[in-house]
Amino acid sequence: MDDLTTGVPVAIHLETQARQDDDTANYALDVDGQLVQMGDAFYLRYKEVNDDAPEPIPVTIKLAANGDVVLTRSAENRLRLHFSNGKRVRAHYQTPMGMLPVETVTPMLRVRLRERPFSGEVNVDYDLYAGEQLLGNYKLRLQFTA
Repeated sequence: MDDLTTGVPVAIHLETQARQDDDTANYALDVDGQLVQMGDAFYLRYKEVNDDAPEPIPVTIKLAANGDVVLTRSAENRLRLHFSNGKRVRAHYQTPMGMLPVETVTPMLRVRLRERPFSGEVNVDYDLYAGEQLLGNYKLRLQFTA
């Protein structure tokens, strides 16, 4: 396998579904990104282009050796979500008004990596809470290929 410490270019296909109250929104993105290995974790990096944002938003998805996934969006509202299969985990949502405490509950998390060509799949179903209040149910489906 190539040296991933410097990063290899990858093609990323991402689909998300957000259900809040009775509304469901679907979103799909095809983008070029980079995969970097640091220690025993892989980091998938890409820039999300969004009509609402004046400039692309850097996104990093960490695939940890223990199977956990951490998603970080570095926009004006910095969001860091930690997914751990079957667990409730505190997350960070930094807004201009300050830190908003949120938590993720992840009923389904599956990460599959393949060697040749180096590719992977990340499937996450999660619920987002602010305290005891359910903010929404989300499905994230990501595929990448080097």
